[in-house]
Amino acid sequence: MKQMKSEQLVELLKKHLTEEKYEFHFDKKYDKLRLNHKMIEKGMELSLPGILAKYNEKQESAIEEVIYTIEQTFNAMVQEKEQGFQMTTQIYPVIRATSYPQSSKEGHAFITTEHTAETRVFYALDLGKTYRFIDESMLESLQLTVEQIREMARFSVKQLPTAYKKDEVAGNIFYFVNVNDGYDASRILNESFLKEMQAQVEGDMTLSVPHQDVLIIGDIRNETGYDVLAQMTMHFFAVGTVPITSLSFIYEDGELEPIFILAKNRVKKEQE
Repeated sequence: MKQMKSEQLVELLKKHLTEEKYEFHFDKKYDKLRLNHKMIEKGMELSLPGILAKYNEKQESAIEEVIYTIEQTFNAMVQEKEQGFQMTTQIYPVIRATSYPQSSKEGHAFITTEHTAETRVFYALDLGKTYRFIDESMLESLQLTVEQIREMARFSVKQLPTAYKKDEVAGNIFYFVNVNDGYDASRILNESFLKEMQAQVEGDMTLSVPHQDVLIIGDIRNETGYDVLAQMTMHFFAVGTVPITSLSFIYEDGELEPIFILAKNRVKKEQE
């Protein structure tokens, strides 16, 4: 199968998105495409290598996914420009890596909360099929304080469904929350759900958010379980659209401790 090049991908996107509506600026050096919506004079940047990797794996359906995401994001921007923010809009917490930018393209600081050394909590206005991170410049039009935003997000995350799939590997149990609503990783902030899960875990309880669309809860009952967990999170981290962290956390007394290799020694110690 012939591999597609960045230039060909840009041409394909131009065909689907049309130059009447968008301006395309291809940055060959950094392998990025900047898309500007002519009507609202706002834009977004696409990193092409990630899309190419998906295309080489899923072909046309990968392009359809990208087009859909771009259109939904711009539709939300158009809606916001025409109607302003709706007060009924839901606000949710969103987990991102600590390396994620902390301010918008316009230079406004996002509202965030510290979470772990690997992760940070951002807050999103849910716009139906997409969402927008809340920054300081939006507080006035939302008529909300930072504390109110955090409070609303804490409430919203508890209302999300917590259905999961269960899998057993080498005597260890893994639960996968993968509803695909954009907030799967955010369920790590639902304390009552975590406590519920803790009640049924027999070994060490671990939590992993390798990317935005999954929360993995581990019931690690032997040394192999940690190896399985490490490989699993690394795989999910590599294939996720929005990777967060390949590190997992031990959950104990409501606290999250990052797991390094120490995890194996911990199991050994407990067995002794």
